[in-house]
Amino acid sequence: MDLLNTLVDKGLRRELPTREEALAVLATSDDELLDVVTAAGKVRRQWFGRRVKLNYLVNLKSGLCPEDCSYCSQRLGSKAGILKYTWLKPDQASEAAAAGLAGGAKRVCLVASGRGPTDRDVDRVSDTIKAIKDQNEGVEVCACLGLLSDGQAERLREAGADAYNHNLNTSESTYGDITTTHTYADRVDTVQKAHAAGLSACSGLIAGMGESDEDLVDVVYSLRALDPDSVPVNFLIPVEGTPLAKEWNLTPQRCLRILAMVRFVCPDVEVRIAGGREVHLRTMQPLALHLANSIFLGDYLTTEGQAGKADLEMIADAGFEVEGTGQVTLPEHRVTAGGGCGSHADAGCGSHEGGGCGPCGSAADEQAPAAARVPETARAAEARTDLVAVRRRGAGTDLAPNA
Repeated sequence: MDLLNTLVDKGLRRELPTREEALAVLATSDDELLDVVTAAGKVRRQWFGRRVKLNYLVNLKSGLCPEDCSYCSQRLGSKAGILKYTWLKPDQASEAAAAGLAGGAKRVCLVASGRGPTDRDVDRVSDTIKAIKDQNEGVEVCACLGLLSDGQAERLREAGADAYNHNLNTSESTYGDITTTHTYADRVDTVQKAHAAGLSACSGLIAGMGESDEDLVDVVYSLRALDPDSVPVNFLIPVEGTPLAKEWNLTPQRCLRILAMVRFVCPDVEVRIAGGREVHLRTMQPLALHLANSIFLGDYLTTEGQAGKADLEMIADAGFEVEGTGQVTLPEHRVTAGGGCGSHADAGCGSHEGGGCGPCGSAADEQAPAAARVPETARAAEARTDLVAVRRRGAGTDLAPNA
């Protein structure tokens, strides 16, 4: 396909595709799917070889969030039967992180539900970062605590945090349909605060909330303009007890097209398959490794993932290798640019259960009808509620974590 040849050439040059080209990737047929994966795989290998970075989530504080993000099981008014607990102590969080690091994870993502941290919360997380780094040489720590106030990003950086996650989640035009207690601009501001403080910015999206192809392209172009180092791609986990529990809009094929589009638009950033990987990609997860260079190991914030051992076997069987602590994730041109995403003078380079959350929810009665926004070309997706299991192990429990 001329389209794919053009996108590969642009990806190898770090050139931004046109919106029409990005939309065309999402509109390709199932017969063209392997061609799309092959093309995007060439771009992935150019910048990241066959390395897969492993990340591990530690949910520092679960549930009881005052925000109303529709997708989130920790949201205000959630009826989901998730674990609820207040802040883990630094030694508890460090112990939880150690399990993921022993399983091969390179980065620990410290997540806490809530609108944003108080200064006391920043102190707590700072102590936790120190505890983890004191016991694990070379580990990367990413914090995900919600909306940041002035000076908090700098304090986290001084405490040893390497990165900060705050996802845009969806397009600006539809953001009010999923959340009413904060704005899209609030999220952009927090990503910019993290970047300005010298933290590696991590910001991504959630697919499967009833958005259109145009919404997906909009949010990914916004992400490129924000220039994060890593872009987590979450696939909605429809958890019972949340407003989006009935939204089963994704097929494995659509997930692969979305990942390919993200890779073409952000060719040299860490693209991470985050929440919903097992639920929506299912047996096609290995193909997704040809598009993304990063995944979460084991469980997510409030739901279970597949066994950590299965993740490692999948990576090896697909012919990839786990990225070691001594290896640099980002391409050299991005590292030498100061740890940011590098420069894209032509356009610049935007939680869910996986890629970090920040503020959670949206009132069901204020939500736009999702079915009206789903692409007409999308094939009906099967509801796989059997694959959604609430996490009952690891952080906040007395049971061993999955890593």
